[in-house]
Amino acid sequence: MVLFGRGEEFADRIRMWAWSLVPIAIAVWSIGGMWIVYFMAVANGSVNISEVFPYISTCGSYPPQSCIFGQVLNVAAILVVWVAFIRYQQVRDLGCHSHLNTASTVLGVLSALGISMVGNFQQSNQFEAHVVGAILAFFVGVAYFWLQTIMTYRVKPRYCGRWVGPLRFLLCTACTVLIIMMGVLHSQNMKGVAAICEWIAAMFLFLLFALFTVEFRHIDGHFFHVQKKVISIPNEMQVSTLTLGV
Repeated sequence: MVLFGRGEEFADRIRMWAWSLVPIAIAVWSIGGMWIVYFMAVANGSVNISEVFPYISTCGSYPPQSCIFGQVLNVAAILVVWVAFIRYQQVRDLGCHSHLNTASTVLGVLSALGISMVGNFQQSNQFEAHVVGAILAFFVGVAYFWLQTIMTYRVKPRYCGRWVGPLRFLLCTACTVLIIMMGVLHSQNMKGVAAICEWIAAMFLFLLFALFTVEFRHIDGHFFHVQKKVISIPNEMQVSTLTLGV
């Protein structure tokens, strides 16, 4: 019985740590994938870094790396949606659910949509759609993390110690400044420096996703199930319906 109990405890710990790996997967997959695309673009001459440092999207605009770029961001978008909903449910389960939690989840999903659009609508093919995706990915993405920073101090228990809140605040501040600088520098035709700001901002955004691992390692379960519910109608007939429970 003791061994059985320890086995269950060990399995629970494995499941808890498994959830904490999802945010890390976003950062590792996305950052690694974008740099692979960059090195491929440099190697095959799609970009010339001796002339100007390229934007992320410029590196991913031309084949064959454009195919990898799209796939990397599509997978990243799926993971972002997953993390956004897990975080939403975690906050709700802790009794801190509010309109702020709902709004942040909506922003997270919109950010994921933007990430997917950036990967699928290359700037050399569908520039307008690409710009919309970039706005959703960067501007809406950083707004999502500003709301998450606020909720870091509202959720009880916090599970993240005293350092995660200040770190989130610093990374959000840095991202905001870098995104503004990127727009200003691009308008001044200083595209190389603007591209560097874009790369750093993207890295910081994905690191912000990785920070969720601190909270997610305390999740002991997360599932959806469908259950039957019998209801009565006026003609005394019973109908079996399906409802979604969390």
